[in-house]
Amino acid sequence: MKFRMVHNNLNVFDLDKSLKFYADAFDMHEVRRINAKDGSFIIVYLEDGNSSHQLELTWLREMDRPYDLGDNEFHLAFKVDDYDAAHQRHAEMGCICYENPEMGIYFVNDPNGYWLEIIPENRY
Repeated sequence: MKFRMVHNNLNVFDLDKSLKFYADAFDMHEVRRINAKDGSFIIVYLEDGNSSHQLELTWLREMDRPYDLGDNEFHLAFKVDDYDAAHQRHAEMGCICYENPEMGIYFVNDPNGYWLEIIPENRY
């Protein structure tokens, strides 16, 4: 028996804003969309074009406020082949929320407050 991770889900408050962020910050694009017949939810799957792992963004019509992420002890990680260019892009976007130069990594916030770790390709 073999298991293979295929996607992670993040619930989002503003789907259009989130789609733009992931396109601008990580060059991710929509590959599939599920629209509930009653309009109660939309699920969008994004890919980066480099891996088979997908990011699933779920928008719920009845959510009337941004999500409370509590202590936000959760994050997704992205490896990048040009760390300096990625850092510059994210700095220009104003989304870097934490840097750890000693470890050679940094984190960005998405529009919903989720943390995303940026790791240089050759780090590990």
